[in-house]
Amino acid sequence: MRTEFGKKWIVALALLFIMGCAPAISKPLRDQVDKNLTFGDVFKDPDAHKGKVVIWAGVIIEAKNTKEGTQIEVLQKPTDFLGAPEEVDKSEGRFLALYPSYLDVAVYAKGRQVTVGGEVEGKRIMPLGEIQYTYPLVLAQEIYLWPDTSKERLAPYPYPGYPWWWYDPFWRPWYYPYPYDRFRPGR
Repeated sequence: MRTEFGKKWIVALALLFIMGCAPAISKPLRDQVDKNLTFGDVFKDPDAHKGKVVIWAGVIIEAKNTKEGTQIEVLQKPTDFLGAPEEVDKSEGRFLALYPSYLDVAVYAKGRQVTVGGEVEGKRIMPLGEIQYTYPLVLAQEIYLWPDTSKERLAPYPYPGYPWWWYDPFWRPWYYPYPYDRFRPGR
């Protein structure tokens, strides 16, 4: 009896762990993606890759609602294994994601991290500063907005009332976010 109960707990915990590591974009859309097609390839010639399904991630530069839907300008970033943009100063360029319905631009604000899955529609040429910039345009089927962790606070340590000699300089609790989170820096 006790052994069966233990096995059930192990199975339940394993299922919870697996569900917690799910990618941001659904499996049916991920199955349609050409794994050999890179952002750089599409960026060079968006019209040649029209109709191809891609999953790109990055940081929102601007979002605005138009008659076509919500247009999001994104600075592309490399992705990790979950599809989240990595915290690096590396980018191959910018792209536009056009979502067919209304998204609140206060939520999809500048600086938020996003993963977009959709079909390459071609290109749009728009002003960027004093130049005309060619953006690859993606008709977004799925958009995942990553949680904003920039406002998370660390609890002070040592706590008020603790003598100074109790302070441990190597104290790194597992439940605090970056810089103590080794799994996903910046989260």
